[in-house]
Amino acid sequence: MRVDGKVWVVTGAGNGMGRELVLALLDKGARVAAVDRDPDALSATADLAKTGGRLTSYVVDITDSAAVEALPERVVADHGAVDGLLNNAGIIQPFDPVADLTDAAVQRVLSVNLGGTIAMSRAFLPHLLLRPEAHLANVSSMGGFFPFPGQTIYGASKAGVKLFTEGLYAELLGTPVHVSVIFPGAVQTDITANSGVATPVASAEDSKVPMTSPAKAAQIMIRGIERNRLHIHVGLDAKLMSIAIKVAPRSAIRLVKAAMARQVVSEPV
Repeated sequence: MRVDGKVWVVTGAGNGMGRELVLALLDKGARVAAVDRDPDALSATADLAKTGGRLTSYVVDITDSAAVEALPERVVADHGAVDGLLNNAGIIQPFDPVADLTDAAVQRVLSVNLGGTIAMSRAFLPHLLLRPEAHLANVSSMGGFFPFPGQTIYGASKAGVKLFTEGLYAELLGTPVHVSVIFPGAVQTDITANSGVATPVASAEDSKVPMTSPAKAAQIMIRGIERNRLHIHVGLDAKLMSIAIKVAPRSAIRLVKAAMARQVVSEPV
């Protein structure tokens, strides 16, 4: 589905990939409803966009069920319709083994990544089904099909997003709604800081792992959406890992664990 001239809702629009998705969609002629829980971050995105009435902003926490349920009518009132939903908002967990995580940390990750994606999809789907053509795209992660030590709950939440989205694809066959699930690999974003967790690994500048820029990631996502792809892999690492986990899962997992251990940064004592 072409994005130009369509109304798109983007969550996590205040920074990183979400911000770049907003800017890229606007650049291609779309109208965008930008959603984020941080009003200052949304304002910064709007300042960069400079598109007048084609961009509207909504301060919404996607774990707030009442706010999510009310959002579609607000967007329709401002734009007249909704043609596309791009569930991008997400957080990571503290870099700890499952046994060391608090219940609150586990529930927070599941509530934002999986619960928020489900809630937004359910709220907007009735409106998408009314359109001649529409698209629902959910951002999973490379961690949604490949395990990374210290991010097991995050990976489980993103695996849930993967299967939830594939289930929607099956349910919506024969309807006007196209469905995509997106698997970003390593992307240069501030997700660690925005998730409120400390990182024990090297910075993007020091890491030897090739990373995709948020702007490039957004372009790949939009290109995949316009081609109505079910699976959209962002970055060479995501593509390679999707093969490795199928061909040699145990060897691939051991290799990644060893590589991550080499990047650990010692915390000051």
